[in-house]
Amino acid sequence: MSAVQVVIGATGGIGSATARLLAARGDLVTLAARNHSALETLGAEIGAEFIRCDATSSADVQTLFSQVKEKRGRIDGAVACVGSILLKPAHLTTDAEWAETIGKNLTVAFHVVREAAKAMMDTGGSIVLLASGAASIGLQNHEAISAAKAGIIGLARSAAATYAPRNIRVNVVSPGLVKTPMSARLTSSEASVKASLGMHPLGRLGEPEDIARALAWFLDPANSWVTAQCLGVDGGLAGLKTRG
Repeated sequence: MSAVQVVIGATGGIGSATARLLAARGDLVTLAARNHSALETLGAEIGAEFIRCDATSSADVQTLFSQVKEKRGRIDGAVACVGSILLKPAHLTTDAEWAETIGKNLTVAFHVVREAAKAMMDTGGSIVLLASGAASIGLQNHEAISAAKAGIIGLARSAAATYAPRNIRVNVVSPGLVKTPMSARLTSSEASVKASLGMHPLGRLGEPEDIARALAWFLDPANSWVTAQCLGVDGGLAGLKTRG
C-alpha cells in the first residue's frame, strides 16, 4: 500500500526535491504551498495533487490536513519545508524581522505538528521538521534564525514524547547551507561561498537532494522505530571543527 505523504512548502528547493523523491518511490503525495502556479507545474510534473496553503495560517494548515484525510482516509507522513533565512545581529534585527523569522519557521512547524498529530491519532505516522545546523552551534549574526530553529528541535522532541503512545514519530533534519532559491543571496556571491565552504568540513555546499533523502528516510514507514532524532545533514558544519 502506498504511503500518503503531505509536503508543506513543496515548491521550494528542498520541498520540491523531497516531493519528487517521494513520488518516484510510489508514495501518494499532496503538495502544499502558497504559489498556485508553481504547485500546478510541480503537480503536473510528478503526478501529484496539490492544495494551496499558507502555512503561517493555522486555518489553512487545518484545512489542508482535513482535506487530505477526508480524501485519502489516512495520512502516513507530513514534512514541513517552509522556512526563511535572516543573517543579522540582534541589535540590527527589527521587531518585524524577528516576528517574521519566528512565524515562518517555528510557528509553521507548530501548525504542522498540531494538525498532523490530529490526523494521525488513530493510525500513527511520521512528522518531519527542518531545523538548521546553526541551532546547535554559535554562528555570528544568526540570533533570530538560530532561536527559531532551536525551538523547532525542542518542539519535535516534546511532541515525540507526547505522541509516541499513538505511534506518531517526530524527527528533525538540520541542514547546513544548501543551494536553493532561498539561499541564492548567499550562494551567488563568490566571497560568501568561499567563507561558507570553509565552515563545512566536507568542502562543499549542500544540494536539495542531500536533504530530501534524509527527509524521505524519516517519512518511510519502514523506519518506524525511529523518533525524537535530530539528524545533521550539514557537511560537518555543526559537529566538526577543522584546523584553521
